[in-house]
Amino acid sequence: MGASFSACKSDPVGALPLQSKPSLGDLPESCAALILGYLDPPEICKLAKLNRAFRGASWADFIWESKLPSNYQTIVRKVFGDGLENLGKRDVYTRLCQPNSFDDGTKTVWLDKSTGSVCLSISSKGLAITGIDDRRYWNHIQTQESRFCSVAYLQQIWWLEVDGEVEFPFPAGTYSLFFRLQLGRSSQKRFGRRICNTEHVHGWDVKPVRFQLWTSEGHYASSQCFLTEPGKWNYYHVGDFVVENPNASTKIKLSMTQIDCTHTKGGLCLDSVLVYPSEFRERLKHF
Repeated sequence: MGASFSACKSDPVGALPLQSKPSLGDLPESCAALILGYLDPPEICKLAKLNRAFRGASWADFIWESKLPSNYQTIVRKVFGDGLENLGKRDVYTRLCQPNSFDDGTKTVWLDKSTGSVCLSISSKGLAITGIDDRRYWNHIQTQESRFCSVAYLQQIWWLEVDGEVEFPFPAGTYSLFFRLQLGRSSQKRFGRRICNTEHVHGWDVKPVRFQLWTSEGHYASSQCFLTEPGKWNYYHVGDFVVENPNASTKIKLSMTQIDCTHTKGGLCLDSVLVYPSEFRERLKHF
C-alpha cells in the first residue's frame, strides 16, 4: 500500500518541472528605473532597499536629474566650483541636500530632500548690524540653537538697523524671506530643561519693527510688526518675491529697522535670515 501511495505522488514520465511564479526580483532594471522616476526622492531610497533591480535602478542619472533644480549646474558651480564634475546625479543630489556654506561660511544653501527646492540662510555674521563692534550694544554668543552655532545678541540700543544682501541663482519660482528672532538671551539647557533669560527684554511693545526686501528683478515687499513671545524663536515674514530667470543670479537686499529714538530696546537675539519656497511657509509655524 505504501508503494502504491508513493507511486501516486511521483510525477508522470515526461512531465515538465514546475516553474516558480514571477516576482519583483524578475523585473528588468530599466523597467524599475521608469517606475522610480515617478516617485519622490525619499520614496526612491526606500524602494531601492526592496531588491537588486530597484537598487541598481536607483542610481540611474536620468531619475535624479529630473529631481534636481533646472539650473542645478549653475548652483553647483556657485557652491562647489568644479568639485562635483565626476559625480553621478544621485551623488550630486545628496551633496546638495546637505547644508553647504559659501561666502566665507556666512551663508548656507541646501535642497529640500523631498522636493529638491532651494533653501538659503544668512547668518547674523553675514549681516551689516549698526553698532555690532561696540560690546555695549551687541555681542556674538555661542549657541546650539542656531545652524551657524552663533547668534547676535542685542543688550540695549536706541537705533536698531540691520541690513543684508545675497546674490544667488535661484530656480524659477516664488520665495518668502524671514528673519529668525528671539526675545531673550539665547537659551541654555539645565538639567534637561530649556532656560531663556528674558530679564533685559524691553522696548519692543512701543513701536513696531519694519522689515523690507528688494530684488534685482524689481520686486519690493515690506511688513511691520511688534516683536512678541519672549523665550521663543519666531520667524518674522518680510515678504515674497518671484524669480523668473533661473539662468541669472538674483540679488536680494533686505533690512530690519526700528529707528524711533524716543526709547531704548534690548534683549533681542538675531539668528539669521531665511529664504524658503513660499509653499514652505506653513512648515515654519511648527518650529
